[in-house]
Amino acid sequence: MNTSSTLPRRLAMDSLVAIEEAGKYANLEIDAVLRRHTLSSADSALYTRLVYGVTEKRITLDFVIDTYARETKAAGMDPYVRSALRLGIYQLAFCDRIPAHAAVSETVELAARAKKGFVNAILRAFLRDGGVIHYPDPAADPIYAASVRYSLPCALLRLFADSYGMETAEKIAAYTETAPTVSLRCNTLRLTEAELADRVGGKVTSLPGMVEVPVIDDVVRACLTDGDCFVEDPASRLCTCVVDARPGETIADTCACPGGKSFSMALDMADDGTLCAFDLHENKLSLVTRTAAKLGLTCIRTEKRDAREPAPALIGNADRVLCDAPCSGLGVLAKKPDIRYKSIAGLEHLPEVQRAVLDGASRYVKPGGVLVYSTCTLHKAENEDVVADFLESHGNFALEPFTVGEYRSDTGMLTLFPHIHHTDGFFIARLRRDARMR
Repeated sequence: MNTSSTLPRRLAMDSLVAIEEAGKYANLEIDAVLRRHTLSSADSALYTRLVYGVTEKRITLDFVIDTYARETKAAGMDPYVRSALRLGIYQLAFCDRIPAHAAVSETVELAARAKKGFVNAILRAFLRDGGVIHYPDPAADPIYAASVRYSLPCALLRLFADSYGMETAEKIAAYTETAPTVSLRCNTLRLTEAELADRVGGKVTSLPGMVEVPVIDDVVRACLTDGDCFVEDPASRLCTCVVDARPGETIADTCACPGGKSFSMALDMADDGTLCAFDLHENKLSLVTRTAAKLGLTCIRTEKRDAREPAPALIGNADRVLCDAPCSGLGVLAKKPDIRYKSIAGLEHLPEVQRAVLDGASRYVKPGGVLVYSTCTLHKAENEDVVADFLESHGNFALEPFTVGEYRSDTGMLTLFPHIHHTDGFFIARLRRDARMR
């Protein structure tokens, strides 16, 4: 029988196996479980923390488990046993408010009868050594040491190191352990940033329309529900500022879902003009339509469309176009911990898709118009390299420098690093179509 303290842990163990073995996304798995089960607020919080926490620290936890388990047992370990041990070690090493005896006893309770002794022995051995993780020596192998310390795959760290150097790669990795801040885009059709900040107990930031809050509490939730604001990372807001949508214009957002940048640009337009929000996924576009209505935005027109195949009626007629391309998401590791375990080899096809998507987006731009390409990744092959390839084959476009507040790019391209800018990892390129060339 599940006791009140065992249930969230057992649900967490099942979810962790589903995330790793079945490839489920952590946020979707958590949402589904919380809908199926009636948990107290405390149990919901514990379940959510354990799933996200163990997912984030999986490599570190496996290092500890494999250190204490004999090699043969570690190699052939049942996924449920390993998930139970990960939960136990995570609570002992990273959860200060959970007593050690509770972490051990509840974890042992999760294990099958034949494995209880094994699980208990591993956890007790870790506790006898002080419950402290002894990380590998960086001098021996800096990539492996950083992989264990920050729970990032070696291949991902090499990708960052090859692009930006080992020092920056480690800083990017370290920032994944930082709790993301919550930023709200004010619905300036209804209230000012100062009024929103006063209502939610936040502070107005340097980016237009943005308010930062410490947490999403009941007051913030009420504002989100009423359509007085929506959540938007500063990097995404900067991207829409670079687009610089203005009242009366025709704007295209070619990969619009889930819609945040469309909403932000529509507010910049004061809901005056036409904003075409295209996306390949029709079910997601219905959410864009509902949220736009909640925000009181009437200028947004949604349409299911592959970004590589532009809508004929809009070709050459858009004042500004945003191409927020599908990408690897390597800039949002702190918010989506399961992304870090994607195969690096599986990213090789993305630049080809991104080049085609950017080409499709460029066809909407009228002579003299603006095209902005963006991603939420720190992978040069998806960023600078895609833009360089585009410019080689599109002589009627050129990069254009931009300045937004303290953000400045003299080249027309800007990479935002989480540890420097305290935003998502993000890439923005602003291009302008020559008014004289067809």
